[in-house]
Amino acid sequence: MKKDNKALSFLSQLDIYVACAALTLLIVCTFVGVPARYIPFIRPFTWLEEVQSACLIWIVFGAAGAAFRTGSHVAIEMIVDRLPASVQKVFQVLITLVVVVVIGFLFYQSIGFIQMFLRSGRATAILKIPFSLIYTICPVSFILQIVSFITTTVRDWNKIGTEQKMEGID
Repeated sequence: MKKDNKALSFLSQLDIYVACAALTLLIVCTFVGVPARYIPFIRPFTWLEEVQSACLIWIVFGAAGAAFRTGSHVAIEMIVDRLPASVQKVFQVLITLVVVVVIGFLFYQSIGFIQMFLRSGRATAILKIPFSLIYTICPVSFILQIVSFITTTVRDWNKIGTEQKMEGID
């Protein structure tokens, strides 16, 4: 049973591992590339910018779902937190609907974006990495963002109103 929990835990954190791997690759490429520009007998690595750009895309979209899980996205809750718990819950439903619709729209658009790259066969100039491969993380990330946002919202649903009572604001 513990093995199943470890596998599930690994899968639930897979986006973090992907973002960390991309960040590690980005750091290594950057540190290797800087001295290569200044050492006379080593030619600069012209392909580094392509790898670095791809890594940035994978870092941003890889970590986005985790940001929802941990509540790390920017939120202005000051006004909503001052409202009664019943009104807060209404706002939470509205916010959830807006977030899911917007991310769903981005998911839909990202599929079209990737299809465009597949049809055109466009690839990076030096390494010939297909742009469709680089941007594959986008729709995956949008699905993970929706799942993470909904699970976080459900988890926090019962907390609405309890913080006010604990802090003595009511």
